[in-house]
Amino acid sequence: MVKVNKVPELRFAEFEGGWVRKKLGEILNITSSSRVHKDEWTEKGVPFFRSSDIVADFKGDQNTKAYISFELYNSLSDKIGQVKKDDILITGGGSIGVPFLVKNNDPLYFKDADLLWVKNDKKVNGYFLYSFFLTQSFRKYLKNISHVGTIAHYTVVQAKNTPFHLPSLPEQQKIASFLTAVDNRIQLLQKKKAKLEEYKKGVMQKLFPTKAGQTPEIRFKDENGNDFPDWEEKKLGEVCKKAQSGGTPKSTNRDYYNGDIPFLAISDMTTQGKYLNYTSKSISQSGLANSSSWVVPPNSLIYSMYASVGFVSINKIPIATSQAVMNIILKEGYELEFLYYYLLYFQSKIHKYIETGTQGNINAQIVKNILVPIPSLLEQRKINSFLSSLDKSIESIGKEIEDSKTFKKGLLQKMFV
Repeated sequence: MVKVNKVPELRFAEFEGGWVRKKLGEILNITSSSRVHKDEWTEKGVPFFRSSDIVADFKGDQNTKAYISFELYNSLSDKIGQVKKDDILITGGGSIGVPFLVKNNDPLYFKDADLLWVKNDKKVNGYFLYSFFLTQSFRKYLKNISHVGTIAHYTVVQAKNTPFHLPSLPEQQKIASFLTAVDNRIQLLQKKKAKLEEYKKGVMQKLFPTKAGQTPEIRFKDENGNDFPDWEEKKLGEVCKKAQSGGTPKSTNRDYYNGDIPFLAISDMTTQGKYLNYTSKSISQSGLANSSSWVVPPNSLIYSMYASVGFVSINKIPIATSQAVMNIILKEGYELEFLYYYLLYFQSKIHKYIETGTQGNINAQIVKNILVPIPSLLEQRKINSFLSSLDKSIESIGKEIEDSKTFKKGLLQKMFV
């Protein structure tokens, strides 16, 4: 039977012919490193990469860096060589198969079998190789070699046996260049979003007084250009029609769960942010009746007292909650979103109110005693309008980022075999 080399679904017009099917180990040298013990880490020196560093870099998160001395690095490098530009480090334990493209020849070292080292030697375009490790075909291979019920590992042997379809170097470079342009757009949008978020944070510090009785640095004017009245100061409990936490039905009773009443988890708040449009869990009517939980009407403030303390959201659907959050229904004459923005601003200060000896929690009385500066209703609305417009811009950029990531994911599926 004649073997036919495959071609990708999406291809640049100037290229033709099938891609050569190989195993990674037939093209590239794949190995690991000599072991480094934790007591050999230093505060400065040569960056020392662990799986957690690779995963954090891939997600765009911050991570505590580790280092080793130049003396140890030179000694180890004499044995196994040095990591070079366009090499790949890929996680072999934990979150397996997460790649890191080495972008320059600066010294770095990495953690033994937890990370695999794919030495490139310029045989494959570095970014093309990196992009391969993001493709659906590679993810499928990982899934097939992972054993159910055991800790997943991606070993040197498995890496060497990984199926890999290879086009000519010019085609690799063209694909890499195109995908890099998409990446650059995503990074540009991410920086734009981060700057806008930082601007919003700075503006909020000037819109709200930092101390009791202090005048905010930024004030709005009324429609005639006149100053609004001075702000008052009230306890949060004074502006509430109702401020009450929820409760959790007994988890051992299955009849209490998977009903038709949305039941809030803290992760719903941290995932969705300002507006809560769904919950990941639900309870039944009997679960509600046999607990201290209650149905919180839409457009209430949901304030976290446990876990992510001080996180605040606005529910757009009726929900029930646990005792971990305070549910706040405001009196007439107070703008919901103004209170939302103030409590969001206040989140950086709530740690001062956490009681000594607790697991980083606050109680209902602390929440009710939070002092809130209250401007006139018209000024509240001006503040709402301004901050909401920033939120809409941030959300719009966020959507562009997600759309670009989806576009890239489609390209990876169609431009690789």
